[in-house]
Amino acid sequence: MSGCDSGSESFALMVLGDSMVPEFNEGEIIVVEPDGATRDGSFVLAFVGEEWTFRQLRREGEGWRLQPLNPAYAATPLPDLAALRGVVIQKALPGRRRASKRYV
Repeated sequence: MSGCDSGSESFALMVLGDSMVPEFNEGEIIVVEPDGATRDGSFVLAFVGEEWTFRQLRREGEGWRLQPLNPAYAATPLPDLAALRGVVIQKALPGRRRASKRYV
């Protein structure tokens, strides 16, 4: 999963942990668009400090931060958007079609 090339297809991942509750719960499936447009408030997949992380992208002065929704976790500062690997465009709970939600 290292490096998503331009033109890559969307892919799905399962949410693990509780850093993004209450919006995203463990076991939900997120659909990531590697070439998705990022903006302040987007939910993103990033590769930071040799590991993958799923957070909300927030503007902070001249830079950015990766913000967990759960206040028990710390934000990660980003000098630029080079670490981003995709934007979450949808979430779903397996077996529950009506629990699906789009983010674009």
